[in-house]
Amino acid sequence: MKATAAEPLKRDGFGEYKLMPESLDDLWHLSHLISWGNTVFAVTLRTVDGPNDKLRAEKLEKRPVRIGVKCEKVEFLPDAVRLRVFGVIVFGPDAGQHHTLNIEPGYEISVVRQWKLVDLERLDRAVASSVHGVVHIAAVEDGEAELYRIRQYGPERVVTLTIGSGKTAEIDSRQSLFEELLRALALVTGPVVVAGPGFVKEDFVKFAKTKAPETAERMLLADTRRSGYGAVQEAIGNGVLARVAEDLQLAREVQVMDEVFLRIGQNGAVAYGAAEVRNAIDYGAAETVVVADTEIRGSRTARMIEDAERLGAGVVVLSTEFEPGKRLLGLGGVAALLRYKITG
Repeated sequence: MKATAAEPLKRDGFGEYKLMPESLDDLWHLSHLISWGNTVFAVTLRTVDGPNDKLRAEKLEKRPVRIGVKCEKVEFLPDAVRLRVFGVIVFGPDAGQHHTLNIEPGYEISVVRQWKLVDLERLDRAVASSVHGVVHIAAVEDGEAELYRIRQYGPERVVTLTIGSGKTAEIDSRQSLFEELLRALALVTGPVVVAGPGFVKEDFVKFAKTKAPETAERMLLADTRRSGYGAVQEAIGNGVLARVAEDLQLAREVQVMDEVFLRIGQNGAVAYGAAEVRNAIDYGAAETVVVADTEIRGSRTARMIEDAERLGAGVVVLSTEFEPGKRLLGLGGVAALLRYKITG
């Protein structure tokens, strides 16, 4: 996600952010950052009347114009990789008419609203988890491997390794190639997508699990028909970056919920359910508050989170589309990891 404040926010948090989603994960974040009453600005196609247009209505054309829509409803469509914002036009042509903004990755919008701390935390998280610049794709085939870093402007080649040939590569030369690639991957951080046709990439991942298990844990396989740079382009076109972003966020959510249930099982420093978490926050004992995304809009929950942040607690918002979020709903939709156990 790219995010830029149009100007410093006012003391009450009111202001405008320019936002550009880059992935399906970013659209999901936007679905929780845009709510009823917010004004969303975007460039869209509308029929603009000219002085003689009424005389030749059959020749009217739609032109790009910037409009502002006051949101009445937000709809997240993961299968279509799209976010829909329904509302009434309050700025631009056809003011007063209803319009739907179809937001996709790469589509810039501006959102004017009162930004709470939890909203800004989610925005920071979306920007920080952008896959561009932190993901590498290794295109692997017999006798050759190419490593690319994914930048905003496209794939950037890091290194090309060539050992043996595609038809005559011996077992020793393949192992040498794998060793060289592992050495290259040890120098980079973040997720690594291993792409290519055939089974060589699977063999490399198996080799990595034996020789460098910590590096192997960062790997994700992607089947492609092409090899080399073509494999990188194909993997990106097939949505691998969205998969990586989703995996990164899901891993974080799994870890925090595993810790919640571990402490529950040990009768440790944990609270769950609105009443217990509220009590922990009042005591100043809450270190991390975990809340389901479906609960975040409730005024009581919102006040509770604001109080927790004011006292220095972190906040993690879980998607109820994933298993960790569903597990949290079973605990009442909110839990807290505590600095110390509360008794009595």
